[in-house]
Amino acid sequence: MLALLIVIAAIDGDAVRALWLGLAALVIDGTDGMIARRLRVKETIPWFDGAMLDNIVDYLTYAFAPIVLLWTGDYLPNGFLGAALAALPLLASSYQFCRTDAKTDDHFFLGFPSYWNVVAFYVVVLGLAPTATGLILLICSILVFVPVKYVYPSRTKAFRSMNLVTTAIWLAAYAVLLAQMPDPNPIVVGVSLAYLVYYGGLSLYLTFWVPRRKVA
Repeated sequence: MLALLIVIAAIDGDAVRALWLGLAALVIDGTDGMIARRLRVKETIPWFDGAMLDNIVDYLTYAFAPIVLLWTGDYLPNGFLGAALAALPLLASSYQFCRTDAKTDDHFFLGFPSYWNVVAFYVVVLGLAPTATGLILLICSILVFVPVKYVYPSRTKAFRSMNLVTTAIWLAAYAVLLAQMPDPNPIVVGVSLAYLVYYGGLSLYLTFWVPRRKVA
């Protein structure tokens, strides 16, 4: 439902409304799994595959809808190049959602997760040029296939408390920046971007450094 509303907002040319809806989707997505586990939905209706529904909703909300936003908002290059760049995240995410190990047993995402909604958020807030946007889409699409373990903020056990706190701060900054559009405060932008540095750095640390320490 939210994916459809995001697409409608994008077609209407209201990028900020689309991003507010994206924020609502993030909040719901961060809590629905926990609620389902608390209510023992899997035991109550065992014939219903909630994980499959979650993948369908996530693809539409975090891949398809954000790319529609970038396309309709003229944030991508014109012509065939723009269409090709828009297709890359959709194809890469299609592959990722079909991987049985996309979410690891120790609660990480394997390969760049479908954070295209986050990409779209920064493209709009920072007013990135189409060339820069296209380059980001290309790089992130390639990273889908690189076996880095990305932190699952609500489930990864390592540094979980810190992850939850920093993610909450990032979500708050997300809301503040949208409220400030079209003139976001540089300090709030810096706080928001600092979370990306933390998230990326921690993911690399837990992927490469921690396993080597255990072996040593």
